[in-house]
Amino acid sequence: MNERIVILGGGESGVGAAILAQQKGYEVFLSDGSALAPDRRRSLKSKKIDFEEGGHTEDLVLNASLVVKSPGIPDSAPLVQKLVAKEIPVISEIEFAYRFIEKAKVIAITGTNGKTTTSLLTYHLLKTAGYHVALGGNIGKSLAGLVAEGGYHYYVVEVSSFQLDGIVNFRPDVAVILNISPDHLDRYDYNFNNYVSSKFRIVENLTNEQAFIYCVDSEPVSEQVNRRKIEASMFAMSASKNDKLSAYLKDEHLIFNYQYKQDDAKYQIPLSEISLIGKHNMVNSMAAILSALTMSVPIEKVLKGLKNFKNAPHRLEFVREIDGAAYINDSKATNVDSVYYALDGVKADIVWIAGGVDKGNDYSHIERLVSKKVKALVCMGKDNSTLVEYFGGKLNSVVEADSADQAVELAHELADKGDVVLLSPACASFDLFSNYEDRGDKFKEAVNALGKKVKINES
Repeated sequence: MNERIVILGGGESGVGAAILAQQKGYEVFLSDGSALAPDRRRSLKSKKIDFEEGGHTEDLVLNASLVVKSPGIPDSAPLVQKLVAKEIPVISEIEFAYRFIEKAKVIAITGTNGKTTTSLLTYHLLKTAGYHVALGGNIGKSLAGLVAEGGYHYYVVEVSSFQLDGIVNFRPDVAVILNISPDHLDRYDYNFNNYVSSKFRIVENLTNEQAFIYCVDSEPVSEQVNRRKIEASMFAMSASKNDKLSAYLKDEHLIFNYQYKQDDAKYQIPLSEISLIGKHNMVNSMAAILSALTMSVPIEKVLKGLKNFKNAPHRLEFVREIDGAAYINDSKATNVDSVYYALDGVKADIVWIAGGVDKGNDYSHIERLVSKKVKALVCMGKDNSTLVEYFGGKLNSVVEADSADQAVELAHELADKGDVVLLSPACASFDLFSNYEDRGDKFKEAVNALGKKVKINES
């Protein structure tokens, strides 16, 4: 009889794991506590994979020999606890997928902020260099789904702490930790150290055959690196000058002291060659470049890829210029740390659009930057009281809006030629929008509508 595998959760990672498991000869059963999305249901039916939705039948789950759990299901869930009590192994989808990767190389990227941009850029650098590379994990397709497709020689995988919680043997050829700051603490008993430990699981299986890339500017990362014995070739990065590191920022250049296996080289890349903006994105760029170099991408091809890279939507995305002011969509910035990076990266005076569902934000972290760079604040949300109370006495102009259209109109009135109108909300979007993508899309629509209106009035 075939080994029975149960997949808990029918999202992208669950369906990918189910397809790979069936391909590898397992008896597969998928169970989701909620209704499946129509396309997921169709995928399972087309592959004749058994599934249930809208609840878990315990008898059908607890007779598994192996369980692959969705990252969205916490370890504290009663059903997971019952599986653990029965000593049934519970692993993550990235762990399951990794077990079937034979000769391909894996680059795994994590961090509280910046992992999506870094993953996209790393993938882009390998792709434009002609490598047969796939991008997946926490972004786009599941790693299991990509492994099931087959034929890839390289996998760039964005990994979250939730995915890392369920690894056993997962060992990427290149592991990247960009930064760690408080996030998702409800999943970690409100203990930041637990969250840090979760992120660092990415290095636990490394040997001297693998590479580890990390940013020393993040204190929790530096502390852990100094405390642990990590068996890997180490590449340290910083957004400040430090010629002892593998990569750092100096005089508008990224400097690389690259030493890995038989290679020993020094490179200087002008910031003008890089399409991204902001100091944090220089760290993301260093991580992607180092990852590409470890995969033997020639520096000439790295430079070519850097020039024509376009970041994902809603991440410091230039929309257009109106009356000499640039409008930038950073809707993905749903926490204060992300806003810090955005404010720090913009060199002009800023009309800042922020607000939404406040997650208990501590705005003192960005107070100095706001007072130095922000000339006006447009609060966009149903309840703007926290932002208004905090910044009301600190800025000359704080106004409120309850729609993207109104926010953009107000920002246009407040912005002068040479300014930047920056949507970087620091908050969740669920009061006025369905998600951060919807918020960013509505902002772009409002900006483009205003741009057309201004043009018509001028002509």
